[in-house]
Amino acid sequence: MRGLAEKTPGGPLHLVPGFEHHTAHGPSTCCAFQIDGLEEKLSQCRRDLETVNSRLYGAELSPEARRSLEKEKNSLMSKASNYEKELQLLRQENRKNMLLSVAIFIILTLVYVCWTM
Repeated sequence: MRGLAEKTPGGPLHLVPGFEHHTAHGPSTCCAFQIDGLEEKLSQCRRDLETVNSRLYGAELSPEARRSLEKEKNSLMSKASNYEKELQLLRQENRKNMLLSVAIFIILTLVYVCWTM
């Protein structure tokens, strides 16, 4: 996967496109934990978006309040889109890692079988 992990002070790792992705524990060792974290962030973002939508369409608002809520809605939609893209990349990396693990297991099994015959 392409992405550089940047750690913000006191914050989580973030991917920057165009660079190899590494976690604090080495390359891609916590992929499942990152996926879980991103899924939780995406879920929270969607809940916030539903709240903003209900406030936006639920009551009569002043033009200023409506613009503010529209801006917040656009921001949340953009954030959700970014989370979905990052999740897709992490899941793709997770599949590659799983296939690599299976291939290594098969090779080691074949070496063991050949060695013991």
